[in-house]
Amino acid sequence: MTISDTGQQDMTSQPAITFYGKMLTFSRLQLSTDDLTAIEAHLAGMLSNKTSHIPVLIDSSIEQDLPALIELLWSWGLQPIGVVNGLLDKQARAQRMAIFPADGKRIERIVSSKKSVTQLSQTTSETAEAQAEKNNSTDDTAAQTDTSIIDVPAETLLSSDHITSMIYDQLLRSGQTINHVGGDLILTNSVNSGAEAITDNSLHVYGRAQGRLVAGATGDKDARIFCQVFNPSLVSVAGTYCLRDNLPENTIDKPVQVRFVEGEGLVFTVMENI
Repeated sequence: MTISDTGQQDMTSQPAITFYGKMLTFSRLQLSTDDLTAIEAHLAGMLSNKTSHIPVLIDSSIEQDLPALIELLWSWGLQPIGVVNGLLDKQARAQRMAIFPADGKRIERIVSSKKSVTQLSQTTSETAEAQAEKNNSTDDTAAQTDTSIIDVPAETLLSSDHITSMIYDQLLRSGQTINHVGGDLILTNSVNSGAEAITDNSLHVYGRAQGRLVAGATGDKDARIFCQVFNPSLVSVAGTYCLRDNLPENTIDKPVQVRFVEGEGLVFTVMENI
């Protein structure tokens, strides 16, 4: 988790390095050929000039001569900043380029909450089987015991793998960013305009939700955004975003759920109508 304030600070107390979340827009350049001549011809038809300065992610379904491709893109005013995880990983590392997770993937070091639930279910099942086997040795009718009443040890429920969410009680002011990695982000107060709330899982805002709201920041398409009073400048789930001007009018200042649906994009649901 990182909280940062982008306002002016005393230089004597300012740290040398500060990490904070900031939404940036990248275009994704999907390639199905390694023919640089064909690629350049296509770029010539798409771009009216060579000064667009558009940052792009390279997503290729076949091997490429990455250094040559990078030179070509720069010559057309595009700025390749990284590749999508896959065939070009090795070359990207050699070029010191970023490697972004593919659609629906999470950063490998993050423990998924779904995995934790699965582990807990397995533990519960194993506990139930052990309990049933023990009961069978003393009572033939114990095999009919409902496994839903089997007690799970407290230490199983309180495993650090399962405690991944973060609750933040303060107002998130304009210029501030809160970036939580590894679980849901729960804000019990409001998010002011000009602030950012970012998480790789689901985002919950129980106050007035303005500013930029980002869930599924590392590509989790099952992430959702829940707001008590919905009025953001930008909302994003799993990399698909929508600006304030394009939000459905019936959702403004209402309790809203935002989720990603394959083939549809972002889906907005007014929760009082559920």
